[in-house]
Amino acid sequence: MFDYHVHSTFSVDCVIPIEESCRAAIAAGVTEIAFTDHVDHVPADPGYGYYRPDAYLLEIERAQDRFAGALTVLKGAEVDFNQGTTDVVASFIGEYGAAYDFVIGSVHYAPNGTMIFPDYFADRTEDDVFLPYLDQIQQAVESGWFDTIGHLDLPKRYAPKSHRNYDPARYRERLEPIFDAMIERGVAFEINTSGLRQTPKTSMPGPAVVRWYVERGGRIITTGTDSHAAQTVGSGLAKTLDMLTLCGIDTVASFRARRAQHVPIADLQMRGS
Repeated sequence: MFDYHVHSTFSVDCVIPIEESCRAAIAAGVTEIAFTDHVDHVPADPGYGYYRPDAYLLEIERAQDRFAGALTVLKGAEVDFNQGTTDVVASFIGEYGAAYDFVIGSVHYAPNGTMIFPDYFADRTEDDVFLPYLDQIQQAVESGWFDTIGHLDLPKRYAPKSHRNYDPARYRERLEPIFDAMIERGVAFEINTSGLRQTPKTSMPGPAVVRWYVERGGRIITTGTDSHAAQTVGSGLAKTLDMLTLCGIDTVASFRARRAQHVPIADLQMRGS
C-alpha cells in the first residue's frame, strides 16, 4: 500500500517524528510512504514560515538510510495553493520542486484569503463555498506545479451541520473540465482517506466522483491518509483500493523524482493478502 500524504514535525500541526510514522507504516503494511508536510504561504496561516525545506530533505535522507529494505520513504510536500499566493508558490517550486519525489497541490483557502473552516460557511450557500473553491482547484491543476491534487472536495470536511447536505452530483458539470485538465496535463488526484475516520465518513473524494473521472478517461490516482498521528498511517487504504477497483481504476500511481509509474492494484492486494 502507498501512503502518499503523511505529516511530521515539519508541519506546524503535527508532533509525530518521521521515524515514528515509518515504524507505524511498516506495522500497517504500507510499502511506500511520502512525508508531505505543509508548505504554507499565507501570512495569517499558523504554519507560515514554519516549514524548513533543507532540514526536511536531510531528515528524509536519514530515514531512507535507516529503513532501506523495509520501507520506501519518499520526499514529498503539500503546497498550499491560493490565487493570492501564486508568485511565492511559483518561487518555491522553482527553487525546490526538483528536490522532491512527489508534490501535492491543496486548496485550503477561499479566493478572499479566508480559510475554509466551519465559520466560513456562515451566511454562505453551499454554492458560495464550493464553486470558488473548485475554480481554484482548476487553477492549481493548470499551473503545472503539482503531481496530484489533495482532498478534491475538502469543503465537505468542514461543513457545519447547517451545510451537510453535500451531494457531489450538484457539481458534476463543474468537475468535468477539471478532470479534462488533469488528464491533459497528467495530474493525478488523491483519494484522501481521512474523511473515512472524520466527519464526512467517506473519502475525499468519494466513489461517485472517481467514477465520473474514469468516464472522462482518467486513470491516475494517488492514495493518502493525511495522517497527523502514527496510529492513522495506512488507515483506510485497503478499503480504498477495493473502491477504486469497483470504480474502474486498476492501478495507483507510484512516484520517483516527480514521475509516476502505474502499479496494478491487484499486485498490491496480493502482497497484502
